[in-house]
Amino acid sequence: MKLHELSDNPGATKKRMRVARGPGSGKGKTAGRGIKGQKSRSGVAIKGYEGGQMPLYQRLPKRGFNKPNRKEYTVINLGLIQKFIDAGKIDAGNEITEDALVASGLVRRKRDGVRVLAKGEITSKVTLSVTGASAGAVEAVKSAGGTLNVTAAAAEATE
Repeated sequence: MKLHELSDNPGATKKRMRVARGPGSGKGKTAGRGIKGQKSRSGVAIKGYEGGQMPLYQRLPKRGFNKPNRKEYTVINLGLIQKFIDAGKIDAGNEITEDALVASGLVRRKRDGVRVLAKGEITSKVTLSVTGASAGAVEAVKSAGGTLNVTAAAAEATE
């Protein structure tokens, strides 16, 4: 088989309908838009419009609250830290700080701090110093023989 012999299966592709190209096309004159009215015109965006009645999305009550100054943490898992240690991108002998995680490429940016979660396994004895950590992550690092220092207040880390 040569390159010029390649073709699609019969019926796999269909030519697009060219509207408003005369009566012989089957979609001439009004181009399938019907006669008159707002939707037959160009530049119409109706989406949530209900003919002047208050739209449903405005009738429903607003719920909840988004705190404007909430803390935004960068989340990493223990399994990823172990993977980077195995690859030699992080030195397990030294203390692993948030700056070291950024320098290794594991974290792109710190935001309001780095929070460690317990997903994955850690086998190296490490000293981690981060803003926040889950209880499972602290336990996993301790069981591997390392320490995990949480720099932020415990109440602030849970928010």
